[in-house]
This record gives sequence, structure tokens and C-alpha cells, in this order.
Amino acid sequence: MADPKLTISRCTLEGGSPKTTQDEFVVMLNPSGFTHDRSISYNTTASKRRARKEPLGLSATETKFGSTEPERVKFSIVLDGTGVVSSPPEDVKTKFTALKAIVYDYNGTTHETNIVRIKWGNFLFYGRLTSMSVEYTLFKPSGEPLRAKVSLAFVSYMSKPEEAARAQRNSPDLSHLVVVKAGDTLPLLCYRIYKDTSYYGEVARINNLTDFRNLRPGTELRFPPLR
Repeated sequence: MADPKLTISRCTLEGGSPKTTQDEFVVMLNPSGFTHDRSISYNTTASKRRARKEPLGLSATETKFGSTEPERVKFSIVLDGTGVVSSPPEDVKTKFTALKAIVYDYNGTTHETNIVRIKWGNFLFYGRLTSMSVEYTLFKPSGEPLRAKVSLAFVSYMSKPEEAARAQRNSPDLSHLVVVKAGDTLPLLCYRIYKDTSYYGEVARINNLTDFRNLRPGTELRFPPLR
């Protein structure tokens, strides 16, 4: 049985989630290489000290989770019009135009480029094109291209509800309102919210606290995004 061909399908958004349409591009030859990048960003105590203009020279840094960055994929495909890959031969310009219409062209209905689904066997990826380059490598005597290599790069798409469901974590990106209880201190509350006691100065200023060392039980404090 022949290997399944990689397909790139145009998607529409329904209820915030991408749904495939019948507009799809099927590659002539599967990529010989495929890169799937995942990355995480971190905040460090050193960068926070620099932002607050604190003295340098401290050797230790504390690395804290910042965010999971969007995933990225990149690969190259070959468009061939010599007849070696398909019979009768397909026109390279026509194939490239069909690909470009799905991944690159501006969609006047949505006022943005398309979200696409990349499917290759069991691999599924929803995203948008970030770059596309084409290198023509073979020509007819008339100058018409007979073969081209197209390099594509995509960044993942995820709706806000999907991101929240996947994260499943309490985020300091949203403000927290906290009622002070007996025994609470501002550094302790900062650690609970931000996992960092060093924010107590900013929180005291935001809440107009003149004596942050003696918190009165029942006082409501606001802890806004500070990262």
C-alpha cells in the first residue's frame, strides 16, 4: 500500500475551532524531511532584578515557568512537471498557485490569511503560514518552470478556550482579589499568587499600603498581572 500523501486543507472557524473545508492541496511527493518545534519560555529572577534596576553581581537565578510557546512545523515539497512523478504531467505554475491560494493568499471574507490543517498519516497540525519560499530548479527551453522546491513554515493555531482547557492551571495573567486572613504576610501572599515573594513592593504600591508589614484581617488586596 502506498504511503499516504501529506495534505494541506483550508479551514474555517466554527465556534472558535477550525473546521476543514473541501479546499485542499495534496503534495506530489512527500517531504524528505520534516521539523516540528516545541519551546517553553521562562522568567528568571535575574531578568526581574534588571527590570527593577536592582544591583547586579548575584550569581544565582531562579527559573520560573513563563508560557508554552506556539508549536512550529517546517518542511519542503517538490512540484514536478516533467511527467516523472505524474502522468500526464502537471503544470508547476498551476500547482504552485493552488498551494498559494490555500496557505498564503489574503481571505477577503475573514480579513486574514487562512488557518490550515496539515495531515500526514497520524500527524495533525492546525496553524497559519509564517514563511514560504520557492526555488525553481528545472526549466523548459521557453523558460517555463518544470520543477520547483517550495519551503514552508507554519505556526500553530489554538483558540483561547482550547488553550485554557489544555493549560489547566491558575494563571497570574488575570488579577486576583484576596481577602487577608490572620497570619498572612504580603510576601507570603505574593508567593501564593506569583510563586515569587519579591513582588511585595509592587503589590503594596498598587494597593496603597503604607504599612505592608501589618496586614489587617479582612482587608481585600488586588494582585494584578506582574509578569
